[in-house]
Amino acid sequence: MNMEFLSLAQQQGGGGGDVVAGIVGIVFFLVWLGLIVAFFAGFWKVFTKAGQPGWAAIVPIYNVYIWTKIVGRPWWFTLLVFIPLVNIVISIILCSDLAKSFGRGIGFTLGLIFLVFIFIPVLGFGSDKYIGPSAAGGAGMGA
Repeated sequence: MNMEFLSLAQQQGGGGGDVVAGIVGIVFFLVWLGLIVAFFAGFWKVFTKAGQPGWAAIVPIYNVYIWTKIVGRPWWFTLLVFIPLVNIVISIILCSDLAKSFGRGIGFTLGLIFLVFIFIPVLGFGSDKYIGPSAAGGAGMGA
């Protein structure tokens, strides 16, 4: 067989697998991008429902500070988010407080912890009303 007539893919033995892998990669990227956009749009709406500026949801570090204000935790909780392992516990506490601040229970808290990219938009775009900081007693600890 004359090698001149073989396509580049046939010469390399790649077949169509490379094309399929590329398409799958693009699809996963677009889904990931959609989740990121939905998350930040939902977080923006959560902030505005709580009477805070929506743009604060997209500013790194400042958004955690505003989140602590929304749920009624002291400002120094923002610092605890940057300590390894402690940040996991603090994030769970903040998710629980956020759910309670919108009148939601433990099921929604678990959703915020494990499926945050879905549950933040649900909270932001849903009919939930902000009922006030759930950890208001914690605000007296140094805020």
